[in-house]
Amino acid sequence: MKHAFLIAGISSGSGKTTVTIGLLRALKNKGLHVQPFKCGPDYIDTQYHQIACGESSVNLDTWMSGKEHVKELFEHYSTDADISIVEGVMGLYDGAEGMRGSSAEVAELLGIPVVLVVNCKSMAHSLAPLLYGYLHYRSETHIAGVILNNVGSTRHEEMLVRACTEVGMPVLGIMPRVKGLYAPSRHLGLDISEQQRISELAQLAADSFKDCGLYDYLHS
Repeated sequence: MKHAFLIAGISSGSGKTTVTIGLLRALKNKGLHVQPFKCGPDYIDTQYHQIACGESSVNLDTWMSGKEHVKELFEHYSTDADISIVEGVMGLYDGAEGMRGSSAEVAELLGIPVVLVVNCKSMAHSLAPLLYGYLHYRSETHIAGVILNNVGSTRHEEMLVRACTEVGMPVLGIMPRVKGLYAPSRHLGLDISEQQRISELAQLAADSFKDCGLYDYLHS
C-alpha cells in the first residue's frame, strides 16, 4: 500500500458516500489498484464501493471487533493496493459511546489522515470557524484537508476557499451542485442491484475530481 486515508463527514448527509464512490471510480480509471473499506458494520455502502471500483469492500468496526483485529484486517487487505480508502460513518467523532467506534478512532488506530467532507449548501464564511474547530479539537486526528461538496457557483466557491485559507485548511476537492449527483437513498429496502444507476453516479462524481487537489496530495 502506497497511500491511505479516511473520508469523513461533519455529520450524516455531508456527502461522504458520493465522494467515496466517485474517488474510487476516478482512481480506478487512472489505473490504480484501489482497496475500499467502510467504518462500522454497514453492508449497503460496501456494495456501492464494489460497484465503483470492482474490489470487495471490508468493514472496520472498532465497536464490535477488537482493535488489533481491525488493524490486521486493514493491513491484510491493503498489502497489494496502490491506495486504500476508508469511508467513515456519521460525523467524524460520532461513536456508539463518545468516540468509541467512530471514524476518528479508526483513523487514529490505523495512523491514516482524514479527508473531511462538508456539505456547503447555504454556507459561506461560516465554514471558517467550523473547520477551525475540527483542525484544533483533537491533535491525535490528522485532518489532511477538506472536500467542499454541493458548491453552487464560482462565487460560492471563491468564498468557501477564502474561508479555508483563513484557517489553514487545504482544499483537496470541490464538488459542484449538479442535479443527480447524490448517493441513492439508504434504507433496508434499497435495491442494490441498480448497478447502472450507481455507476452513473460514480462517474459523475469522478468527473468532478479531474482537477482535484487530492491527486497532488497523493503524489506528495
